[in-house]
Amino acid sequence: MPKITINGKEIEFKAGQTVIEVATKNGITVPHFCWHPALSVSGNCRMCLVEIEKMPKLAIACSTLAADGMVVNVDSDKAVSARNAVMEFMLINHPLDCPICDQAGECKLQDYAFKYGSGESRFEEEKSHNKKRVELGPFVMFDAERCISCSRCIRFCDEVAGEKELTFTKRGDRVTVSTYPGEDLDNPYSLNTTDICPVGALTNRDFRFKSRVWDMSRTSSICTGCSRGCSDEIWVRNNIVMRLTPRYNQEVNSYWMCDEGRLNTFKFINNERVDGPHVRRDGQLVKTGYDEAVAQTVSQLKAYSPGEIAFLGSAFATCEDNYALAKLAKGAFHVKNIDFARHTIPGSGDNILRREDKTPNALGAELAGVRPGSEGLDFDGIMNAVNSGRIKVLYCLEDDIAAMSPEYENILSKLDLLIVHATNHNKTTALADIVFPASTYAEKNGTMVNFQGMVQRLRPAVSTIDMDRSMVGMEMSRLDRFGTDFDKWAKKNRVDARASWKMLETVASLMGLKIKHSMAEEVFEDMASSLDCFRGLDYDAIGESGAKIKVNTAAKVKK
Repeated sequence: MPKITINGKEIEFKAGQTVIEVATKNGITVPHFCWHPALSVSGNCRMCLVEIEKMPKLAIACSTLAADGMVVNVDSDKAVSARNAVMEFMLINHPLDCPICDQAGECKLQDYAFKYGSGESRFEEEKSHNKKRVELGPFVMFDAERCISCSRCIRFCDEVAGEKELTFTKRGDRVTVSTYPGEDLDNPYSLNTTDICPVGALTNRDFRFKSRVWDMSRTSSICTGCSRGCSDEIWVRNNIVMRLTPRYNQEVNSYWMCDEGRLNTFKFINNERVDGPHVRRDGQLVKTGYDEAVAQTVSQLKAYSPGEIAFLGSAFATCEDNYALAKLAKGAFHVKNIDFARHTIPGSGDNILRREDKTPNALGAELAGVRPGSEGLDFDGIMNAVNSGRIKVLYCLEDDIAAMSPEYENILSKLDLLIVHATNHNKTTALADIVFPASTYAEKNGTMVNFQGMVQRLRPAVSTIDMDRSMVGMEMSRLDRFGTDFDKWAKKNRVDARASWKMLETVASLMGLKIKHSMAEEVFEDMASSLDCFRGLDYDAIGESGAKIKVNTAAKVKK
């Protein structure tokens, strides 16, 4: 293979790679603004100037192809001097907005100003002023004064989202980003422009002015908006989820995520939570203790035959939760009627990331054992049997079945006993006789399997009464480390909720089934030892990027 030397390090590379690609892949930082590994090269910021032996002048690393025998110096005096000049030019008209800018703390311009800036400006004239609050679309705000004309947002819309919505207008120091006449920045992936903007020119209107990045913890997780399961990061301040951002995973979502998943999959974590177990007394749900809720569950279930009971797992719950439900249904109560609801919206998918299946773990639920036994009923059969009175008891895991249709809501009202595990109060909990408070995907460890058969991990980003941040190795922000009970901004907002598998195993143990795990990791290890598709896997093997499993095509969930 051909070799190139960068900063004295000899590196092998593939033909067609640019200098910046080779350097980045091998841990050598080349400062840049306009270059992005998933976009075309524009070469207009000039920040990546490097010195190459036998070349008469500096070259930009983003568009210069690596060549065999090439010797590159990223940090030579000549390259650093040019970088200083580029920074001075960029800062001539850039406003000193850092104290009020959302990008502060994760801004390339701010970082490079500290490293390559002179610390003072020779420019004495009035800065060029421009519009500060331009609503480019429903989710994105534009500050024209902060824009450095890197063109990342324009290239993203053209090349990734496939929507020509943005362009440059005007000339010289008045050049600005604008939407085309009659267009808005409203493609389904528009908020990715705020992620790739290297400065604070494009900001998320939902997140603006809510928190500084250094006041938030950042936890690797996955998006639960559809069966793609995009890798993302959960940002938490004062135990409240503030935003989601995409996390790079080439096998799943590359650098991107859709606006729907980013905005609509975390707000339920902060609102209308089921806080503690509830049982129905005199027609009203009242809060009670876990022991009483479990005892009532067991005593009431014992009054019915296996044919009168059905269990519904959930494509929103983890593999561990669904596995525990299947064990309880089939092992403790010998019930064959077990399945889960599918949630698909025809026409809502695309060829980028979005899927018609709006659940993150349909394949995982089925692989974990949530499927009918021999002669057992599937979901439609279960609902018909409830409607006819054949099934009198339904045990429902983390799914709002009543909200799927008025017909289902009416059917559920006919049950003798409805037991529900739920994260939030909803139409199904309103009909339930016993409600267990379930931890959300952001409050527990666990796994999910996307439509491709990629097993990915969830990690706790938000603490509950059952899972304290300081005790379980969760990511911690500055507020978490140094806040005290005397600080208003450091008070915790914790709900009384538990991972569903814990409560399911408690019920199973009272029924004489000997399954008891102390951690989600142990549940997964149990799964891996008993289910071929997970064999050989553990949480370490899954890691940050996930692990692909071989799935029998007969077992794959449609869509």
